[in-house]
Amino acid sequence: MFKFTYPANIKPDEGGFFLVTFPDISFAATDGESLKEALDEAEDCLEEAIAVCIADDLTIPEASPIKKGQYSIPLSAQMSAKAALYIAVREEGISKSELARRLGVDEKEVRRMISPRHKTKLPRIEQALGLLGRRLIVSLKKAA
Repeated sequence: MFKFTYPANIKPDEGGFFLVTFPDISFAATDGESLKEALDEAEDCLEEAIAVCIADDLTIPEASPIKKGQYSIPLSAQMSAKAALYIAVREEGISKSELARRLGVDEKEVRRMISPRHKTKLPRIEQALGLLGRRLIVSLKKAA
């Protein structure tokens, strides 16, 4: 099971900012003037990092367990669903054209379904995941 909540390290730097890094995504880093701002920026940074993985056809790294002292940073539901579809397509080794054929749609629709910049209705992503033998599971957690 692939989880879309990543650990983040947040440490004060010499300039008084809070530096955010992600142990699982080496190219993702941000900061904030306060801890709250750093956490908000961390969510945006994580979204962009996953979007880069999808856009550049890179492997989306699995999230490691959250260790003591680390912060838990979740992807949005929309980005989690798109990332799940992207991962499933790669794991199955099929093309976007093949997925479009299986769904009975034009390949452009599949490209939009996977695109991090395009809003896609969740039932459509769930349908595609079902055709690939996957199921999207959502959980609920109280906000910090």
